[in-house]
Amino acid sequence: MNYELFLAKRIITGKQYKSSISSSIIKIAITAIAMGIIIMLISIATTVGLQKKIKEKISGFNGHILIANYEDNNSQITVSPISLHQDFYPKFENVSGVKNVQTFATKAGVIRTATDFEGVIYKGVNSDYDWSFFKTYLIEGNLLTITDKMSDGVLISKHTADRLKLKLNDKFNLFFMKDDGSAPNLRVLRIVGIYNSGYKEFDENYVIGDLKQVQRLNKWSENQIGGFEVILNNFNDLEEKGLEIYHQVGSTLNAQTISEKYAPIFEWLDLLNTNIVVIIVIMILIAGINMITALLVLILERTQMIGILKSLGSSNWSIRKVFLYNAAYLIAKGLFWGNIIGIGLLLTQKYFGFVKLNPENYYVSEAPVYLSFTNILILNFGTLVLCLLMLLVPSYIVSKISPVKAIKFD
Repeated sequence: MNYELFLAKRIITGKQYKSSISSSIIKIAITAIAMGIIIMLISIATTVGLQKKIKEKISGFNGHILIANYEDNNSQITVSPISLHQDFYPKFENVSGVKNVQTFATKAGVIRTATDFEGVIYKGVNSDYDWSFFKTYLIEGNLLTITDKMSDGVLISKHTADRLKLKLNDKFNLFFMKDDGSAPNLRVLRIVGIYNSGYKEFDENYVIGDLKQVQRLNKWSENQIGGFEVILNNFNDLEEKGLEIYHQVGSTLNAQTISEKYAPIFEWLDLLNTNIVVIIVIMILIAGINMITALLVLILERTQMIGILKSLGSSNWSIRKVFLYNAAYLIAKGLFWGNIIGIGLLLTQKYFGFVKLNPENYYVSEAPVYLSFTNILILNFGTLVLCLLMLLVPSYIVSKISPVKAIKFD
């Protein structure tokens, strides 16, 4: 690098020259970059976190793909049984990425206590059930142990337990209505565990118990069940694996992904991606405009220096690069502080959860956070590159400055 450009960089970035106007503009520009990256980090981390948490909870109650009779497509209650003996059970041989295939059956009932009652869905599960989801959200007691002997133990939600004033190890009456209108069937069940997923729509409805209870109530054989839930290793493969499984189960059964069964919720989650894009565009525009302003002020205040460099033989592009290098330094400084503050706030929320949400509207009790190093890297690199591209046009002003007029400029 020639001497005059080295000197110019020292003048621009060093302490040899300081203007209160340019100093204030530069501070504003750095602050705008920092605020922009903070808002973008929080928007992406919380939105992706919310999407993942809701998808996790829906799949925790339903699996990723449901296999049942066609008449059960839009029903939470098992309408008719299917045979346990299927080619794909207990494992899909021709479909990769399947973690577990588990059997279930559901039946509507009413919990009746001395003072209150509550309508619920009794979900019967078998020994093949994956308890990892409920293990995460279990707050009291233990998970069910399913054996060859029919169990009267159940898991209920904290919402239902509080509403009906039930506690761990309490027994309660659960009435199951009959289709013919005769006296309902009564089962006395015992609470062995209480869970709290924070997803009110499911928490207030589901009671998890032994599949053999449903089989006995419906007078099914031990080889008749309500359906199968398929759990995948990777949620991102949902649509692809859903199509594969649909072609594997035959024409008499239907394979439905949870994104199809709960389409309105997943459409809402997809709309959140649009919000992220809008926020990112707005923040980058604001940061870019502030950097353009700062660059123009720097060029204006160093007009004489530009004239001197041109008179010494420096090219327009070499001088423009001096200002662009300085702008990149300012952007990097803003990104550094923005990342420190933004990631700090997100980590605080992740481990302490100080921002609460209404579960009725957002399906979670606190703002979830998902931090991805890849997302952070792409966001920072993209912001730096886009801001520098926006500065190419205003830096062109350097080529319009005449050396003679610039040296006379005061």
